[in-house]
Amino acid sequence: MSGILDYIGWRGDLSFQQDPPNAVDALIFSTLVYIRYGGHVEAEPNREITLRDAAEEYFALEDPENRVRVKNDLELLRLAAESRRFGFTRLVGYEDVLLPQQETQFAACTYLLDDGSAFLAFRGTDSSLIGWKEDFNMTFQQTIPSQRMAQQYVRRIAAEYPLPLRLGGHSKGGNLAVFAAARSSPMVQQRILEVYNNDGPGFTDYMMGDPGYLAMVPRIKTFIPQSSVIGMLLEHEERYTVIRSRQMGILQHEPYSWEVMGNAFLPVEGVSEDSKFLDATIKAWVAGMTNEERNQLVDTMFSLLSSGDAETTWDLLQPRNWKTFLKALSSDSGIRHMLSGELQNLLDAARQAHHTMSQEKLLDEESQGA
Repeated sequence: MSGILDYIGWRGDLSFQQDPPNAVDALIFSTLVYIRYGGHVEAEPNREITLRDAAEEYFALEDPENRVRVKNDLELLRLAAESRRFGFTRLVGYEDVLLPQQETQFAACTYLLDDGSAFLAFRGTDSSLIGWKEDFNMTFQQTIPSQRMAQQYVRRIAAEYPLPLRLGGHSKGGNLAVFAAARSSPMVQQRILEVYNNDGPGFTDYMMGDPGYLAMVPRIKTFIPQSSVIGMLLEHEERYTVIRSRQMGILQHEPYSWEVMGNAFLPVEGVSEDSKFLDATIKAWVAGMTNEERNQLVDTMFSLLSSGDAETTWDLLQPRNWKTFLKALSSDSGIRHMLSGELQNLLDAARQAHHTMSQEKLLDEESQGA
């Protein structure tokens, strides 16, 4: 079955004037923003440059393969840059920020399309521990720094480019796109055509009744794979579309696994039982903690993971860092007690979720047999 790379080969000869942007295009822009462009894109972020020229500069760097999230990103950039549809889009407003002390990881880029609109793409979580820490902070903070930066980014781009706008992102980037749209002024919201949330987490309860969020809900297009984990986290007011992935479990979060038919994703009836079970378990586990307890747990976990010299998720796999983690864990009874207690709470939440789902399934079977 086809994916986004195949889509470019099939649809890449059509301009956005000939065929308006769709959800597959949105995922492509939301994945391209993972590229750490470098060159003029980074040095002169307010200068417009075509994707084709940006790609040429990128591949001229000494280590282009070491600047990407996954190897497929290189192929995506190459194919998109060579196509008529994406190659002549103009990049502007590139930002890439990592602030460890503020626990902030943020990146965004605006793509100016030939149909006279702009697509504002927000990067999801990168491989930095800071980026992952910020994600976990969502469970107990009403807003996180990257959400506020996304809000400011939309305000600035909207002021500089009085065009119709589309916003989007993958993973945390989808959450940032929704947040920025929800917190935009009514005048800017009127210019937002669509917001694409590609398997991004929701929000804590405070956002559910937010007037700006509710005003944007009809224009939010949320897509999750059938075994979604990330996209089911926290709360969503908007409806979501479940789509088919070639992968299994958490690996379905990867955009290259999403199946495409024509100019749309291949839909399925609903999320899997495993996804429902994990969602119910995590929600029950998180709901059983106060904000202070969530904060303490997240700080403790990342303090432990940072006890070595790990700065990225890849570093965590190094044996020297595992030795440091285990040494820190063995020397601190308080940390061991907290983690073992929360592990027990997680297991209890899983048992409760399994019991509830079993009862619901039994009742459903009885009602169908009646």
